[in-house]
Amino acid sequence: MTTLEQQAGERLDKIRAQELARYLLELGLAEAGRVVYQDREYLNLAGNDYLGLAADRDLVAAFYNQLNEQTLLARFGPGATGSRLMTGNHEVNRELEEGLSRLYAPGRVLVFNSGYHANIGILPALAKKGDLILADKLCHASLIDGMRLSRARVVRYPHLDYERLATLLAEKRKHYGQVFIVTESIFSMDGDTTDLGRLARLKEKFQAVLYVDEAHAVGLRGRQGLGLAEEQGVMDTVDLLVGTFGKAWAGQGAFVICSQVLREYLLNTSRSFIFTTGLPPVSLSWLLFVLEKIPEMTRQRRQVRQLADGLRTGLQEHGLQTGGSSHIVPVLIGAADFAVRVADTLRTQGFWVTAVRPPTVPAGTARLRLSLTAVMDWENLAPLPRLIAEAMEMRA
Repeated sequence: MTTLEQQAGERLDKIRAQELARYLLELGLAEAGRVVYQDREYLNLAGNDYLGLAADRDLVAAFYNQLNEQTLLARFGPGATGSRLMTGNHEVNRELEEGLSRLYAPGRVLVFNSGYHANIGILPALAKKGDLILADKLCHASLIDGMRLSRARVVRYPHLDYERLATLLAEKRKHYGQVFIVTESIFSMDGDTTDLGRLARLKEKFQAVLYVDEAHAVGLRGRQGLGLAEEQGVMDTVDLLVGTFGKAWAGQGAFVICSQVLREYLLNTSRSFIFTTGLPPVSLSWLLFVLEKIPEMTRQRRQVRQLADGLRTGLQEHGLQTGGSSHIVPVLIGAADFAVRVADTLRTQGFWVTAVRPPTVPAGTARLRLSLTAVMDWENLAPLPRLIAEAMEMRA
């Protein structure tokens, strides 16, 4: 009889043979959008610190300057001591949700421990047997897992194909109790954006529920950095708007903006909210600290946009296949093993680049995912398109 370890080992060998194995590497934070690996600094093009807050020494120092005898436990405590419904709902939770409410919608915010917690908790709580979820085919893993945990029927429409979505709604809406339209606003592997206005109109026409994950847009898009829904003027139309603190906010946790009724319902039914220890006060205090700063970071948002535009232009000039319209700039390579070799070559030249491979992206579409931050400058990025093109020629 084959043991569990033998089965796992055989499966792992297949993963390695396909160049799909993943490994943990110890990286250190450095300033100016850089990371340290084995005593060498690299320009970090694989992270999500979009506004450069995580490694801003002055900002972090200012945050910890608030630490004193009075704030030690209440504001900087390392543990919540329980779930939010038991002993883990501290004053800082309320202040954070109230602060977000002032920006988004009064009294309609619920904070989760992560974007993953939010997506695997909200959809199963709301989408029941007899309901339908229509989701963009490129929605990321946490949304997919949330849909799987729900008892609703799931149909995934072709990426950004609004005509197909309209057809599905026309065909199927009358057969289901609730219909949920689920999408990201900025897609994490392609860097392209959703026309939320079109989805909002379809939602209204067919009396559907619009669920938008703004993980990669919060902090970067909109006048105050509230996301693509703010930029496109549809915040009041999105029924469930999910944002994360783990990217541009350089923190931990996530939130959902919804109606007051839905907030109370999720508080009572979302298993990933109910059955987990709350965020520690120190994490919540950091989020409160940056909450007041992000709406004013117009210059940083403009810098990221200009860098992304310049990089896309450079990639195209070198005949490389790219796309999107955000701070996430993909470079399509194709085969997973080829993408790994190209990324390895770029690392030898001081760029921390990671190959994105199946199952994260479809087979045959392995790519480099170049993620830009506000603390980078064009002088450091300018050689990258040429170096990628040369690496692909050498490795072909």
